[in-house]
Amino acid sequence: MPDETEIQKVAQQARPEQYAASRSHDPATSMKRTDPFQFGSRYLEQGDNVFEFNAWDHVEPDDEFLEYAEGQYEKQRSAPVSDFDKNRFNNDPAKWWNLFYKNNTDNFFKDRKWLQMEFPILAEVAQKDAGRQVVLEVGAGAGNTAFPLIRNSENDQLMVHACDYSKYAVKVMRESEHYDPAHMVADIWDVSAEPTEEADSLPPGLTEGSVDVVILIFIFSALSPKEWDRALRNIYRVLKPGGRVLFRDYGRGDLAQVRFKKGRYMDENFYVRGDGTRVYFFDKEEIHQIWGRWTPEAGIQVDLEAEGSAKEANGAFEVLNVGTDRRLLVNRQSKLKMYRCWMQGNFRKRDPTATTENGE
Repeated sequence: MPDETEIQKVAQQARPEQYAASRSHDPATSMKRTDPFQFGSRYLEQGDNVFEFNAWDHVEPDDEFLEYAEGQYEKQRSAPVSDFDKNRFNNDPAKWWNLFYKNNTDNFFKDRKWLQMEFPILAEVAQKDAGRQVVLEVGAGAGNTAFPLIRNSENDQLMVHACDYSKYAVKVMRESEHYDPAHMVADIWDVSAEPTEEADSLPPGLTEGSVDVVILIFIFSALSPKEWDRALRNIYRVLKPGGRVLFRDYGRGDLAQVRFKKGRYMDENFYVRGDGTRVYFFDKEEIHQIWGRWTPEAGIQVDLEAEGSAKEANGAFEVLNVGTDRRLLVNRQSKLKMYRCWMQGNFRKRDPTATTENGE
Protein backbone atom coordinates (compact mmCIF):
# COMPACT_ATOMS: atom_id res chain seq x y z
CA MET A 1 0.00 0.00 0.00
CA PRO A 2 1.17 3.62 -0.55
CA ASP A 3 3.58 4.96 2.04
CA GLU A 4 2.24 8.28 3.40
CA THR A 5 5.67 9.87 3.63
CA GLU A 6 6.51 9.02 0.02
CA ILE A 7 3.14 10.28 -1.18
CA GLN A 8 3.65 13.61 0.54
CA LYS A 9 7.10 13.95 -1.02
CA VAL A 10 5.61 13.42 -4.47
CA ALA A 11 2.68 15.71 -3.72
CA GLN A 12 5.07 18.53 -2.82
CA GLN A 13 6.05 18.62 -6.47
CA ALA A 14 2.55 19.82 -7.35
CA ARG A 15 1.48 22.47 -4.85
CA PRO A 16 -1.83 23.93 -5.98
CA GLU A 17 -2.61 27.47 -6.89
CA GLN A 18 -4.06 29.52 -4.04
CA TYR A 19 -7.62 30.75 -4.55
CA ALA A 20 -8.85 33.87 -2.83
CA ALA A 21 -12.53 33.01 -3.00
CA SER A 22 -14.22 30.37 -0.88
CA ARG A 23 -17.14 28.14 -1.86
CA SER A 24 -20.14 28.25 0.42
CA HIS A 25 -21.47 24.94 1.70
CA ASP A 26 -23.99 24.63 -1.10
CA PRO A 27 -26.14 21.49 -0.78
CA ALA A 28 -25.45 20.91 -4.47
CA THR A 29 -21.89 19.88 -3.56
CA SER A 30 -23.16 16.93 -1.55
CA MET A 31 -26.04 15.68 -3.69
CA LYS A 32 -26.89 12.00 -3.53
CA ARG A 33 -25.87 10.10 -6.62
CA THR A 34 -28.45 8.51 -8.87
CA ASP A 35 -25.85 6.79 -11.08
CA PRO A 36 -22.97 4.87 -9.45
CA PHE A 37 -20.66 5.91 -12.27
CA GLN A 38 -21.13 9.61 -11.47
CA PHE A 39 -18.38 9.31 -8.83
CA GLY A 40 -19.52 12.24 -6.71
CA SER A 41 -20.71 15.79 -7.35
CA ARG A 42 -18.13 18.01 -5.67
CA TYR A 43 -16.67 19.85 -8.65
CA LEU A 44 -13.70 22.18 -8.33
CA GLU A 45 -14.58 25.36 -10.19
CA GLN A 46 -12.70 28.55 -10.95
CA GLY A 47 -12.61 30.71 -7.85
CA ASP A 48 -13.09 27.87 -5.38
CA ASN A 49 -10.75 27.56 -2.42
CA VAL A 50 -9.17 24.16 -3.09
CA PHE A 51 -8.49 23.71 0.63
CA GLU A 52 -12.10 24.17 1.75
CA PHE A 53 -12.69 20.42 1.42
CA ASN A 54 -10.49 17.33 1.77
CA ALA A 55 -11.45 15.96 -1.65
CA TRP A 56 -12.85 17.05 -5.02
CA ASP A 57 -14.39 14.88 -7.73
CA HIS A 58 -13.62 14.75 -11.46
CA VAL A 59 -10.42 16.80 -11.26
CA GLU A 60 -7.97 16.30 -14.13
CA PRO A 61 -4.27 16.63 -13.21
CA ASP A 62 -2.84 20.04 -14.06
CA ASP A 63 0.01 20.55 -16.54
CA GLU A 64 2.58 20.86 -13.77
CA PHE A 65 1.69 17.47 -12.32
CA LEU A 66 1.53 15.82 -15.76
CA GLU A 67 4.99 17.11 -16.61
CA TYR A 68 6.31 15.87 -13.29
CA ALA A 69 4.67 12.46 -13.86
CA GLU A 70 6.29 12.07 -17.30
CA GLY A 71 9.66 12.78 -15.74
CA GLN A 72 9.00 10.12 -13.13
CA TYR A 73 8.06 7.55 -15.78
CA GLU A 74 11.31 8.17 -17.64
CA LYS A 75 13.29 7.61 -14.46
CA GLN A 76 11.36 4.41 -13.77
CA ARG A 77 11.99 3.02 -17.26
CA SER A 78 15.69 3.84 -17.06
CA ALA A 79 16.13 1.71 -13.92
CA PRO A 80 13.85 -1.36 -14.26
CA VAL A 81 13.68 -4.46 -12.11
CA SER A 82 16.48 -6.90 -12.89
CA ASP A 83 15.63 -10.03 -14.89
CA PHE A 84 16.40 -12.12 -11.82
CA ASP A 85 13.96 -10.18 -9.66
CA LYS A 86 11.35 -10.05 -12.42
CA ASN A 87 11.33 -13.86 -12.51
CA ARG A 88 11.33 -14.02 -8.74
CA PHE A 89 8.25 -11.84 -8.37
CA ASN A 90 6.36 -13.27 -11.35
CA ASN A 91 6.98 -16.98 -10.75
CA ASP A 92 5.28 -17.20 -7.35
CA PRO A 93 3.03 -14.17 -6.71
CA ALA A 94 1.07 -16.07 -4.05
CA LYS A 95 4.22 -16.19 -1.91
CA TRP A 96 4.40 -12.39 -1.72
CA TRP A 97 0.73 -11.93 -0.94
CA ASN A 98 1.02 -14.60 1.74
CA LEU A 99 3.86 -12.65 3.34
CA PHE A 100 1.81 -9.47 2.99
CA TYR A 101 -1.09 -10.88 5.00
CA LYS A 102 1.23 -12.41 7.57
CA ASN A 103 2.78 -9.01 8.15
CA ASN A 104 -0.54 -7.17 8.40
CA THR A 105 -3.54 -7.72 10.60
CA ASP A 106 -7.02 -8.55 9.34
CA ASN A 107 -7.87 -4.90 9.99
CA PHE A 108 -5.39 -3.69 7.41
CA PHE A 109 -8.23 -2.96 4.97
CA LYS A 110 -11.44 -1.23 5.98
CA ASP A 111 -14.75 -2.91 5.22
CA ARG A 112 -15.90 -1.90 1.74
CA LYS A 113 -19.32 -0.57 2.72
CA TRP A 114 -19.37 1.55 -0.43
CA LEU A 115 -19.67 -1.44 -2.76
CA GLN A 116 -23.47 -1.56 -2.86
CA MET A 117 -23.50 2.10 -3.91
CA GLU A 118 -20.99 1.53 -6.69
CA PHE A 119 -22.54 -1.78 -7.76
CA PRO A 120 -26.29 -1.84 -7.01
CA ILE A 121 -26.56 -5.47 -8.10
CA LEU A 122 -24.92 -6.41 -4.78
CA ALA A 123 -27.90 -4.88 -3.00
CA GLU A 124 -30.24 -6.75 -5.33
CA VAL A 125 -28.78 -10.21 -4.66
CA ALA A 126 -29.01 -9.54 -0.90
CA GLN A 127 -32.73 -8.73 -0.98
CA LYS A 128 -35.10 -11.00 0.92
CA ASP A 129 -36.90 -12.28 -2.18
CA ALA A 130 -33.85 -12.55 -4.49
CA GLY A 131 -33.76 -16.36 -4.33
CA ARG A 132 -30.65 -18.48 -4.77
CA GLN A 133 -27.71 -16.19 -5.59
CA VAL A 134 -24.05 -17.19 -5.83
CA VAL A 135 -21.36 -14.51 -5.59
CA LEU A 136 -17.68 -15.22 -6.22
CA GLU A 137 -15.19 -12.72 -4.84
CA VAL A 138 -11.73 -13.09 -6.37
CA GLY A 139 -8.85 -11.97 -4.17
CA ALA A 140 -11.01 -11.74 -1.07
CA GLY A 141 -8.11 -10.90 1.25
CA ALA A 142 -9.25 -10.62 4.86
CA GLY A 143 -12.94 -10.63 3.93
CA ASN A 144 -13.57 -6.90 3.88
CA THR A 145 -15.98 -7.26 0.97
CA ALA A 146 -17.53 -10.64 1.76
CA PHE A 147 -18.30 -10.04 5.44
CA PRO A 148 -20.24 -6.76 4.95
CA LEU A 149 -22.17 -8.39 2.10
CA ILE A 150 -23.44 -11.30 4.19
CA ARG A 151 -23.96 -9.16 7.32
CA ASN A 152 -26.25 -6.80 5.41
CA SER A 153 -28.04 -9.55 3.50
CA GLU A 154 -31.70 -10.44 4.03
CA ASN A 155 -31.45 -13.27 1.51
CA ASP A 156 -31.34 -16.67 3.21
CA GLN A 157 -30.24 -18.22 -0.09
CA LEU A 158 -27.22 -15.99 -0.70
CA MET A 159 -23.88 -17.83 -0.87
CA VAL A 160 -20.56 -15.99 -1.14
CA HIS A 161 -17.44 -17.84 -2.27
CA ALA A 162 -14.50 -15.76 -1.02
CA CYS A 163 -11.30 -16.92 -2.72
CA ASP A 164 -7.70 -15.80 -2.47
CA TYR A 165 -4.42 -17.40 -3.46
CA SER A 166 -2.90 -16.46 -0.12
CA LYS A 167 -3.46 -19.35 2.27
CA TYR A 168 -2.90 -16.96 5.18
CA ALA A 169 -5.67 -14.64 3.99
CA VAL A 170 -8.04 -17.61 3.74
CA LYS A 171 -7.02 -18.65 7.26
CA VAL A 172 -7.86 -15.15 8.56
CA MET A 173 -11.32 -15.30 6.99
CA ARG A 174 -12.09 -18.78 8.28
CA GLU A 175 -11.09 -17.84 11.83
CA SER A 176 -13.13 -14.63 11.87
CA GLU A 177 -16.10 -14.39 14.25
CA HIS A 178 -18.15 -13.25 11.24
CA TYR A 179 -17.46 -16.40 9.22
CA ASP A 180 -20.77 -18.14 8.59
CA PRO A 181 -20.47 -21.36 6.54
CA ALA A 182 -24.19 -21.20 5.80
CA HIS A 183 -23.62 -18.14 3.61
CA MET A 184 -19.88 -17.98 2.99
CA VAL A 185 -17.03 -20.30 2.15
CA ALA A 186 -13.39 -19.21 1.96
CA ASP A 187 -10.99 -21.15 -0.25
CA ILE A 188 -7.52 -20.91 -1.76
CA TRP A 189 -7.76 -20.25 -5.50
CA ASP A 190 -5.69 -18.63 -8.21
CA VAL A 191 -7.92 -16.92 -10.78
CA SER A 192 -5.19 -17.37 -13.41
CA ALA A 193 -4.88 -21.13 -12.82
CA GLU A 194 -4.71 -23.51 -15.77
CA PRO A 195 -6.61 -26.81 -15.78
CA THR A 196 -4.53 -29.97 -15.44
CA GLU A 197 -5.22 -33.69 -15.61
CA GLU A 198 -5.39 -33.75 -11.81
CA ALA A 199 -7.52 -30.68 -11.19
CA ASP A 200 -9.79 -28.21 -12.90
CA SER A 201 -8.98 -24.49 -12.79
CA LEU A 202 -12.29 -23.43 -11.23
CA PRO A 203 -12.72 -22.52 -7.53
CA PRO A 204 -13.43 -25.34 -5.07
CA GLY A 205 -17.12 -26.19 -4.91
CA LEU A 206 -18.04 -24.32 -8.09
CA THR A 207 -18.77 -25.65 -11.55
CA GLU A 208 -19.18 -24.11 -14.98
CA GLY A 209 -22.09 -21.69 -15.21
CA SER A 210 -22.81 -21.70 -11.47
CA VAL A 211 -22.06 -18.08 -10.42
CA ASP A 212 -24.32 -15.03 -10.71
CA VAL A 213 -21.82 -12.29 -9.83
CA VAL A 214 -17.99 -12.13 -9.85
CA ILE A 215 -16.31 -9.36 -7.83
CA LEU A 216 -12.86 -8.15 -8.94
CA ILE A 217 -11.77 -5.30 -6.67
CA PHE A 218 -8.09 -4.32 -7.13
CA ILE A 219 -7.38 -7.85 -8.35
CA PHE A 220 -6.63 -7.65 -12.06
CA SER A 221 -3.84 -5.17 -11.34
CA ALA A 222 -2.12 -7.79 -9.17
CA LEU A 223 -1.82 -10.12 -12.16
CA SER A 224 0.82 -10.05 -14.85
CA PRO A 225 -0.65 -9.04 -18.24
CA LYS A 226 0.35 -12.55 -19.39
CA GLU A 227 -2.11 -13.96 -16.84
CA TRP A 228 -5.13 -11.92 -17.92
CA ASP A 229 -6.28 -14.35 -20.59
CA ARG A 230 -6.32 -17.32 -18.19
CA ALA A 231 -8.19 -15.23 -15.60
CA LEU A 232 -10.82 -14.18 -18.14
CA ARG A 233 -11.22 -17.78 -19.26
CA ASN A 234 -11.87 -19.00 -15.70
CA ILE A 235 -14.27 -16.14 -14.97
CA TYR A 236 -16.14 -16.83 -18.21
CA ARG A 237 -16.43 -20.53 -17.44
CA VAL A 238 -17.71 -20.10 -13.90
CA LEU A 239 -20.30 -17.40 -14.73
CA LYS A 240 -23.86 -18.15 -15.76
CA PRO A 241 -25.00 -16.69 -19.08
CA GLY A 242 -26.02 -13.15 -18.17
CA GLY A 243 -23.80 -13.25 -15.08
CA ARG A 244 -22.12 -10.02 -14.05
CA VAL A 245 -18.52 -8.95 -13.41
CA LEU A 246 -17.90 -6.03 -11.06
CA PHE A 247 -14.50 -4.45 -11.63
CA ARG A 248 -12.57 -1.71 -9.84
CA ASP A 249 -8.84 -1.11 -10.08
CA TYR A 250 -6.01 1.40 -10.41
CA GLY A 251 -6.10 3.97 -13.21
CA ARG A 252 -3.15 5.20 -15.22
CA GLY A 253 -1.53 8.31 -13.82
CA ASP A 254 -2.65 7.62 -10.26
CA LEU A 255 -0.29 9.07 -7.67
CA ALA A 256 0.57 5.53 -6.59
CA GLN A 257 2.08 4.98 -10.07
CA VAL A 258 3.86 8.32 -10.22
CA ARG A 259 5.56 7.85 -6.86
CA PHE A 260 7.39 4.61 -7.75
CA LYS A 261 11.16 4.94 -7.47
CA LYS A 262 13.92 3.23 -9.42
CA GLY A 263 14.07 -0.55 -9.38
CA ARG A 264 10.28 -1.05 -9.33
CA TYR A 265 9.43 -0.92 -13.05
CA MET A 266 8.60 -4.40 -14.42
CA ASP A 267 7.02 -3.43 -17.74
CA GLU A 268 4.98 -0.56 -19.14
CA ASN A 269 2.48 0.47 -16.42
CA PHE A 270 3.42 -2.64 -14.42
CA TYR A 271 5.41 -2.43 -11.15
CA VAL A 272 6.45 -4.36 -8.07
CA ARG A 273 5.98 -2.82 -4.65
CA GLY A 274 8.54 -2.97 -1.87
CA ASP A 275 6.71 -5.93 -0.32
CA GLY A 276 6.95 -7.99 -3.53
CA THR A 277 3.32 -7.63 -4.61
CA ARG A 278 2.67 -6.44 -8.16
CA VAL A 279 0.42 -3.71 -9.54
CA TYR A 280 -0.71 -2.64 -13.02
CA PHE A 281 -2.34 0.69 -13.94
CA PHE A 282 -5.13 0.65 -16.57
CA ASP A 283 -6.72 3.20 -18.85
CA LYS A 284 -10.33 3.30 -20.00
CA GLU A 285 -9.89 2.20 -23.61
CA GLU A 286 -7.64 -0.67 -22.55
CA ILE A 287 -10.31 -2.02 -20.19
CA HIS A 288 -12.92 -1.66 -22.93
CA GLN A 289 -10.80 -3.78 -25.22
CA ILE A 290 -9.70 -6.39 -22.67
CA TRP A 291 -13.29 -7.18 -21.71
CA GLY A 292 -15.16 -6.17 -24.84
CA ARG A 293 -13.08 -8.05 -27.41
CA TRP A 294 -12.06 -11.19 -25.51
CA THR A 295 -13.39 -14.53 -26.76
CA PRO A 296 -12.51 -18.08 -25.67
CA GLU A 297 -11.22 -18.76 -29.19
CA ALA A 298 -9.15 -15.62 -29.83
CA GLY A 299 -8.19 -14.58 -26.31
CA ILE A 300 -7.32 -10.96 -25.51
CA GLN A 301 -7.04 -8.53 -28.40
CA VAL A 302 -5.83 -5.10 -27.35
CA ASP A 303 -4.99 -2.46 -29.93
CA LEU A 304 -4.97 0.95 -28.29
CA GLU A 305 -4.49 2.60 -31.68
CA ALA A 306 -7.91 1.32 -32.76
CA GLU A 307 -9.90 3.73 -30.64
CA GLY A 308 -13.53 2.86 -30.15
CA SER A 309 -13.22 -0.60 -31.68
CA ALA A 310 -14.07 -2.32 -28.40
CA LYS A 311 -17.42 -0.57 -28.21
CA GLU A 312 -18.38 -2.20 -31.49
CA ALA A 313 -16.94 -5.61 -30.64
CA ASN A 314 -19.03 -8.69 -30.04
CA GLY A 315 -16.83 -10.41 -27.48
CA ALA A 316 -17.80 -12.94 -24.84
CA PHE A 317 -18.53 -10.13 -22.37
CA GLU A 318 -20.82 -7.19 -22.91
CA VAL A 319 -19.33 -3.96 -21.56
CA LEU A 320 -22.19 -2.30 -19.71
CA ASN A 321 -20.14 0.56 -18.34
CA VAL A 322 -16.57 1.69 -17.81
CA GLY A 323 -15.81 4.83 -15.84
CA THR A 324 -12.80 6.81 -14.65
CA ASP A 325 -12.98 7.94 -11.05
CA ARG A 326 -10.62 10.92 -10.67
CA ARG A 327 -10.26 12.71 -7.37
CA LEU A 328 -8.11 15.45 -5.98
CA LEU A 329 -7.28 14.77 -2.35
CA VAL A 330 -5.78 17.66 -0.41
CA ASN A 331 -3.86 17.88 2.82
CA ARG A 332 -5.37 21.06 4.21
CA GLN A 333 -2.71 21.48 6.87
CA SER A 334 0.33 20.94 4.65
CA LYS A 335 -1.31 22.59 1.61
CA LEU A 336 -0.55 19.58 -0.61
CA LYS A 337 -2.64 18.04 -3.38
CA MET A 338 -2.72 14.41 -4.49
CA TYR A 339 -4.25 13.22 -7.76
CA ARG A 340 -5.86 9.79 -7.55
CA CYS A 341 -7.35 7.76 -10.40
CA TRP A 342 -9.34 4.52 -10.34
CA MET A 343 -11.12 2.58 -13.07
CA GLN A 344 -14.51 0.96 -12.64
CA GLY A 345 -16.30 -1.47 -14.92
CA ASN A 346 -19.49 -3.46 -15.13
CA PHE A 347 -19.57 -6.39 -17.56
CA ARG A 348 -22.03 -9.14 -18.45
CA LYS A 349 -21.38 -12.58 -19.87
CA ARG A 350 -23.18 -12.95 -23.17
CA ASP A 351 -25.47 -15.91 -23.62
CA PRO A 352 -23.89 -17.90 -26.48
CA THR A 353 -27.26 -19.50 -27.27
CA ALA A 354 -29.12 -16.19 -27.53
CA THR A 355 -30.11 -14.88 -30.94
CA THR A 356 -30.34 -11.32 -32.17
CA GLU A 357 -33.48 -9.70 -33.51
CA ASN A 358 -32.36 -10.81 -36.97
CA GLY A 359 -32.06 -14.38 -35.79
CA GLU A 360 -28.28 -14.44 -36.19
